[in-house]
Amino acid sequence: MGLLVEGVWRDEQPGERTPDGRFLRPTTSFRNWVTEDGSAGPTGKGGFAAARDRYHLYVALPCPWAHRTVIMHMLKGLEEVVSMSIVEPLYGPHGWWFGTSPGTTPDTVNGASELAEIYLRAEPRYTGRVSVPVLWDKERRTIVNNESAEIIRMLNGAFGRFTNVRTDYYPAALRNEIDRVNALVYENVNNGVYRAGFATSQQAYEDAFRALFGALDELERRLSRQRYLVGKEITEADWRLFTTLVRFDAVYYSHFKCNLRRIIDYPNLSNYLRDLYQQPDIAAAVNIDQIKRHYYASQRHVNPTGIVPLGPQLDFLAPHDRGRFEN
Repeated sequence: MGLLVEGVWRDEQPGERTPDGRFLRPTTSFRNWVTEDGSAGPTGKGGFAAARDRYHLYVALPCPWAHRTVIMHMLKGLEEVVSMSIVEPLYGPHGWWFGTSPGTTPDTVNGASELAEIYLRAEPRYTGRVSVPVLWDKERRTIVNNESAEIIRMLNGAFGRFTNVRTDYYPAALRNEIDRVNALVYENVNNGVYRAGFATSQQAYEDAFRALFGALDELERRLSRQRYLVGKEITEADWRLFTTLVRFDAVYYSHFKCNLRRIIDYPNLSNYLRDLYQQPDIAAAVNIDQIKRHYYASQRHVNPTGIVPLGPQLDFLAPHDRGRFEN
């Protein structure tokens, strides 16, 4: 997928590699926060107060970063508070676009045909990747934020007076531990699969590969002692890991050459994955068909033929053993 440079689309890969072939994920550009009272958040400027039907979320179901926000949006019961559009799973000429295939929705807010149009409405001379998720402000007609880790925090904490869901996925007492686990998971697992899959040198690939499976081994040990990543309750750390685990055996194992072990080969991680998948309404937020079609058919620099494999056979509804930690 290309990028925008000074507001003009260019069909070239962004500068996301070091000279020795290591993948570098670009930093996101829009970093304002929606807060309860409109005060400034940890980054950016203020003026974005939580309100019903003021904000709109643009997502892609295949993207693990956007998938986090889809799950948090659903878990917090914000369907009638923050509207949402779902782009097509396959890239168009200018990246993510809006179509009519099953499981997608049009842009009901701006009437755009491509997500790039949304970025240009916020910043006409924007330079950078056109990524999902995007949190849009209908009132000020601009992008609030396009960093998934921050958007899920907003969805979790800013809209409390508009939902009856009181579950806090980033509770104050656990924040230090959640942040510590998130750091391990983000660098080595969430982004680690991309560092392996998008590496352009053998050494870069092998370093990412070893870091990935070292982290998975550490998580397997952690989950041998407790039901979830930071204890007895599900937190944002679990949903951040979930979106990578649910894609792993179908995509990352083969497409990104992360083939030392599958998640099904880890007793604790595989049972944990099924536990999360079987939480209420989560299965409806996972579209394996779109996930496979996006990675294998859109990422032609990794899979030049665009052939989408028929397998593997996945059974996320099989029984799990995580209830043993409740005894």
